[in-house]
Amino acid sequence: MSTENFETIAIRTQSERSQFLEHSTPLYLTSSFVFEDAEDMRASFSEEKQRNIYSRFTNPNTSEFVEKICKMEGAEAGYAFATGMSAVFSTFAALLNAGDHIVSARSIFGSTHGLFTKFLPKWNIETSYFDVNNLDSIEALIQPQTKILYAESPTNPAVDILDLDRLGQIAKKHNILLVIDNCFATPYLQNPIKFGADLVIHSATKLIDGQGRVLGGVTVGKADLIREIYLFSRNTGPALSPFNAWVLSKSLETLAVRLEKHCENALKVAEFLEKHPNINLVKYPFLKSHPQYDIAKKQMKLGGNVVAFEVKGGLEAGREFLNRIVLCSLSANLGDTRTIVTHPASTTHSKLTEADRLEVGITDGLVRISVGLENVTDVIADLNQALEY
Repeated sequence: MSTENFETIAIRTQSERSQFLEHSTPLYLTSSFVFEDAEDMRASFSEEKQRNIYSRFTNPNTSEFVEKICKMEGAEAGYAFATGMSAVFSTFAALLNAGDHIVSARSIFGSTHGLFTKFLPKWNIETSYFDVNNLDSIEALIQPQTKILYAESPTNPAVDILDLDRLGQIAKKHNILLVIDNCFATPYLQNPIKFGADLVIHSATKLIDGQGRVLGGVTVGKADLIREIYLFSRNTGPALSPFNAWVLSKSLETLAVRLEKHCENALKVAEFLEKHPNINLVKYPFLKSHPQYDIAKKQMKLGGNVVAFEVKGGLEAGREFLNRIVLCSLSANLGDTRTIVTHPASTTHSKLTEADRLEVGITDGLVRISVGLENVTDVIADLNQALEY
């Protein structure tokens, strides 16, 4: 039966059943696959046959996971990676040549910024940054050698929203690729391909897993681009393990119901923080006070589970707040069932210079909270007592 309903796709997209007629997809913990004869082996390696050869290339578990993400995102093809950052690196490494140029939003994950500033320049690949609040500046940054326009939305950690439709129009006008990191939104809340993205990247470690168990990443999009990414990855080896793929595919079965509750809780936390006297500012996409609220409502189903806020009193007040947390976890991860509080300036974005941090709104007092699935009254009570410094 054909369906476009997200929840049904998440649950009913499965690998072909084996002779045992299992109801739940089994683990395929094998490094390699056997061939019927010499001709089968030759045809398989020459890609005249589409079949599993070696788990660095494909595996039934990784294929099932990728197929689900492709259906959810409206993508033609995809490839799964060991981590979100291996998805980011492999995507750029596969598609860029020496001398190519990237135009990127300035507000991006710290490790991605490090990739753009420390490693890609080794291969003569340079990046120009635009302010997420000034999309009008993008076109002036585009050069003849510009190959990719890149952004996250919502951004990490300041939870800014970029107009994906506008980015899609710019990329199309200049015949460059639009690559969007959709980690914070997941395929349930937002589909960048609908707005013109050529490729979509996820750190599956976050909300897709949802319980802080395994690492994973995935890139999906146009088949010809994924083909290049696949060939690069087949040779360089950043493949997702079958076990992690199995876990992530199972996690997708509950993504919709989890996200509904995550977002409900996060909005309540954001509303509480917005009224607290010891908070300077709160940013959450579905708060009417968010600068890009209207854009968020246009392109997202719900606001996500991440709230950014600034504690009054700067660095020392921020430290005191973190030290007073009891229930919530102090961790650098996000998208977990457990609520996580992070201080980006000293953790996820600590490798950035102070000037770079301030340019993207990461002040010393900025706190990122990934709201989990606990009873939200308990989360709010913990935040409230921690703010009584």
